[in-house]
Amino acid sequence: MTALFDADNHYYEALDCVTRHLDPAQATRVFQWSTIDGRTYPVLGGQVFRGVKNATFDPVAPPGVLADYFRGNPHGDDPLELLRRHEPIRPEYRDRDARLTVMDAQGVDRCWMFPTMGMIYEEPLKDDPEAVMLLFTAFNRWLAEDWGFAYQDRIFAAPYFTLVDVDWACAELEWALDHGARTIVTRPAAATTRNGPRSPGAPEFDPFWARVNEAGITVVVHAGDSGYTAHGYARDGFTTDFGGIPQPIRMLQLERPIEDWLSALICDNLFHRFPNLRVASVENGSKFLPGLFERLAILARKMNGWFPEDPVETFRRHVWINPFWEDRVDDVIDAVGVDRVIFGSDWPHIEALPEPAQYRSELDHLGEADRRRILVDNTAELNERRPA
Repeated sequence: MTALFDADNHYYEALDCVTRHLDPAQATRVFQWSTIDGRTYPVLGGQVFRGVKNATFDPVAPPGVLADYFRGNPHGDDPLELLRRHEPIRPEYRDRDARLTVMDAQGVDRCWMFPTMGMIYEEPLKDDPEAVMLLFTAFNRWLAEDWGFAYQDRIFAAPYFTLVDVDWACAELEWALDHGARTIVTRPAAATTRNGPRSPGAPEFDPFWARVNEAGITVVVHAGDSGYTAHGYARDGFTTDFGGIPQPIRMLQLERPIEDWLSALICDNLFHRFPNLRVASVENGSKFLPGLFERLAILARKMNGWFPEDPVETFRRHVWINPFWEDRVDDVIDAVGVDRVIFGSDWPHIEALPEPAQYRSELDHLGEADRRRILVDNTAELNERRPA
């Protein structure tokens, strides 16, 4: 049986993932730890961040403890009760050699590795672009040391990038390329620059996209704190604590950020300026696709001449989709084609598949070639640089 290439694995960050390479003189402005009533919280920009109750992840809930809940909760479980089932942090969450041993047992040959807390650190600092740059410069240096960008050609950790400053983004990309990165990762959100929020496809960012295009490195846009508002229908602010979500409407709106982010790239005609770009959407879901495609087709007719070609075809050529593992894979294949679907388990997060290989059963009805495309080949191709 072919070993998997899992396009969505995570580490739980070391406690010094920012502070190891951050100038202590910048700690108050950027990042510190604070213990309050016996619990340790990150302090970002001088503000205590309470979005994650257990930011040290020791102890932590087991992988996939909410898997059935996300399948529709067939047993009527109380998610808060499930989340109380903590265990000491496992070595494989922070040690790459221990992780390789677990991957062997899981039947996972290779994986993309993404941040946990790192995906939510930009939003609290967004109004201080220099602090954002300082934080992720330090974070990426830690990542290179503890995980590496292509460890034993099996674990491919992605350095985080942001467009808060195009010169920083270009310099950080050069550093990542020099250190062997196969992917880079960002959140689905407009960057807040010194001049305010800007679309990722705005022309001022063309120097960055030009270098991405030339190098042929895959850009991963991964779910994180996108700073979206519920416009009064629910309390705003990022949280992973179900008790902190006052209205189910926020669960219904999980795919708003990725739809907006990808739509911006299409509507700004970014892929026509830089035709070698490849973008992979990871852990953002897929149910937005049919509605978006219908609206893009209508928009193209209304704004005849704006798009150089059918914008849906542009999307299908340049964007790969990792659906939520509980999504109907046939719907995603119908939308973008089997060669644009990538498998990701989200291991070891609480909403992950408890064992990545469990996803095989979702593909049993497909032919062997299509199964291999989704489970291995599509991600493997994205993992290789494709210089222009």
